[in-house]
Amino acid sequence: MAKIIDGKAVSASVRAELKTECEKFYLENGYKPGLAVIIVGDDPASKVYVNNKEKGCAEVGYHSEVYRLPAETTEAELLSLVDKLNKDDKIHGILCQLPLPKHLDETKVILAIDPKKDVDAFHPENVGKIMIGNYSFLPCTPAGVMELISSTGVDITGKECVVVGRSNIVGKPQAMLLLQKNGTVTICHSRTKNLAEVTRRADILVVAIGKADFITGDMVKEGAVVIDVGMNRRADGKLTGDVDFASCEPKASFITPVPGGVGPMTITMLLKNTLTAAKASAESK
Repeated sequence: MAKIIDGKAVSASVRAELKTECEKFYLENGYKPGLAVIIVGDDPASKVYVNNKEKGCAEVGYHSEVYRLPAETTEAELLSLVDKLNKDDKIHGILCQLPLPKHLDETKVILAIDPKKDVDAFHPENVGKIMIGNYSFLPCTPAGVMELISSTGVDITGKECVVVGRSNIVGKPQAMLLLQKNGTVTICHSRTKNLAEVTRRADILVVAIGKADFITGDMVKEGAVVIDVGMNRRADGKLTGDVDFASCEPKASFITPVPGGVGPMTITMLLKNTLTAAKASAESK
């Protein structure tokens, strides 16, 4: 029977530390860390995420600005706003909520954000720094996964780590972070042959493939740490991850639930990156 990794509790602990650090930062510098979030259009999931980011900033005491732009916003208008925020000393982190409407080029927008304010760590400069292990920011979801693994007390060194999924946002950076902690890492994807054989080798299994209940108990090694990054909605409306919790939980030593596992950590790590950016900005003055 696995121990449940409580993402809400770990997140609350990190946020309490960030609140204390924010108060200290304000006393030392006379201003608060500032995060600007841009949302274009009316995507319902994006609206929820943006509202949660706003609440997170309020909880830890940050300065927060949200720019809600209509779906018909032009690329020139969006890039002009990014440029303005790049030059704004009150703003230390800039996040443009994805996905964008189809007429807008996500790559152009990511490239336009100052790498020093790229708290999503999507800019190629920050991605490159993660590859060589000399980074300022980490992508929020993989960074949250590392915090959750750390909370279990399991040492990654020498462990067989398997990441299922190869996205630029989760899978690839997740593999790099596990590698930097001395894990032996395998990345799997939709074309991996004999996937179950590979996942059964994993001491630490991180699943981010976007398919509901895809990993079943027979694919999990006895005693593995299982981290479920997935967030899917079943036909009955209930949320479920990429891991079939009912069959995997008896095999695992630790497992994250969905919801309440990785999800709460993502925004918390965004807040952590914003404080890091604010500190770097203060030191450079």
